[in-house]
Amino acid sequence: MDEKFMREALRQAKKAAVLGEMPVGAVIVRDGEIISRGYNKRETKKNALLHAEIIAIDRACKKLGGWRLPRCEMYVTLEPCPMCAGAILNSRIEHVYYGAPDEKSGCTGTRINLLGMNLCNFTSGVTGRIMENECRDLIKEFFKGLRNR
Repeated sequence: MDEKFMREALRQAKKAAVLGEMPVGAVIVRDGEIISRGYNKRETKKNALLHAEIIAIDRACKKLGGWRLPRCEMYVTLEPCPMCAGAILNSRIEHVYYGAPDEKSGCTGTRINLLGMNLCNFTSGVTGRIMENECRDLIKEFFKGLRNR
């Protein structure tokens, strides 16, 4: 695992924050190279599906030319929700590295670990709390700013 990939996910999250979006960013890495990036766009595009992970998966599938993402890993600043965990399984991402745990809806170990349940005849590895403080602080500052408005 390489912090440089989580740093890029944090850069993506900051792009979301500038738009007034929940600051979550994701990158997908294959063979040590970033092949796609994404950040939240739910509010901007008025679409519940546009989580950072879903955008990154969509872009990776287009780049690789298929719905399976073999030899791929995802770095995401916030623990994936149920929808994103399902998409991770369906796309066959081999390992997920996340920053901050999500106490409300984290589905890679905090609330439940969907990635380890052998759904879709596949499991994905999970490593959490990578650069946790930086990821959590970005989200805290975002919500603090909203409250101050």
